[in-house]
Amino acid sequence: MSSYRSSFNRKRQRNKRRMLFLLALFFVFIGVAIFVFLHNYSYITKPIIQTENGENVSLYIPTGADYQYVKNEIVAMNVLKSEKAFNWLAKKANYDENVHPGRYVLVDGMTNQQLITMLRMGYQTPVKVVFNNMRTVEQLAGRISEQIEADSTSIVDAIYATDNVDATTFIPNTYEFYWNTSAEEFVNKMIVEYNRFWNETRLEKAKNIKLTQREVSILASIIDKETSKTSEMPRIAGVYMNRLNKRWPLQADPTLIFAIGDYNIRRVLDVHKNIDSPYNTYKYAGLPPGPICIPSIAAIDAVLNAEKHNYYYFCAKDDLSGYHVFAKNITEHNRNAEKYRRALNKQKIYR
Repeated sequence: MSSYRSSFNRKRQRNKRRMLFLLALFFVFIGVAIFVFLHNYSYITKPIIQTENGENVSLYIPTGADYQYVKNEIVAMNVLKSEKAFNWLAKKANYDENVHPGRYVLVDGMTNQQLITMLRMGYQTPVKVVFNNMRTVEQLAGRISEQIEADSTSIVDAIYATDNVDATTFIPNTYEFYWNTSAEEFVNKMIVEYNRFWNETRLEKAKNIKLTQREVSILASIIDKETSKTSEMPRIAGVYMNRLNKRWPLQADPTLIFAIGDYNIRRVLDVHKNIDSPYNTYKYAGLPPGPICIPSIAAIDAVLNAEKHNYYYFCAKDDLSGYHVFAKNITEHNRNAEKYRRALNKQKIYR
């Protein structure tokens, strides 16, 4: 009986030790699990982006870039607090297989989860595309290529490959585009913006002055190069409308400069007026065959709202302020022109 009780006690002790071991093992497992959870949780929820002075920075991911490229770019920007944490969550979320091109704004204090979600889902931030005072399609393409991914050559090619699109199609303004917009997408959106700009009101005004949309833009391009003073654009437009209605040559100096191709000319001389070009509005009446720059909204609206008056001439003021004086007859105009010539001579401006 004593032997049986002793054996039973030993067995109970072994079971007790086994239970204690299993219980200890369980708590160790729980502890490890909690540690791993908290460690991984910190990888997900702790801020991972730290920018200089707390300012937002932009990450540009080109079309065709892979995960390694993205990681290298972020590391090179010196804003990533933990490359290890970024790598871990990127792989867990399969971001390495879901890289999207575009512009992404990295915000100071952004968590790893916010960063990876933004990149993996392609939640990019648009760029503000601005252009104005462009002379040619090529110049426009160069300016746009500085603001979106598409290069200038592809933009020029897309413009010339699209029917009924030229410099007058592009209305200078500020537009929103995704950075990875293609050249074709850029042109298509600008066509949409052009049609939106030419609303019923503007179309009706063009009809009333008996000009097509393109003719309005061509005349506006001349006005843009005649003056930078928005306030006098409608009056200059009125002069040109008076000349068109009388079928007089426009005699616009900016068209000669465009024909010559030397945009440094500050003084148009009689010799310039002999150039044989359809853009020589001293030789040929009516509008030139195309715009001499991409016209501004202000100049287009000046044509559509041309001032009604009896002026047929205008000349730059002799104070060289950039403003103009207007005349109803050639005698008055010649007096104004002589004052301006003397002012140029005094400043030793001979070309």
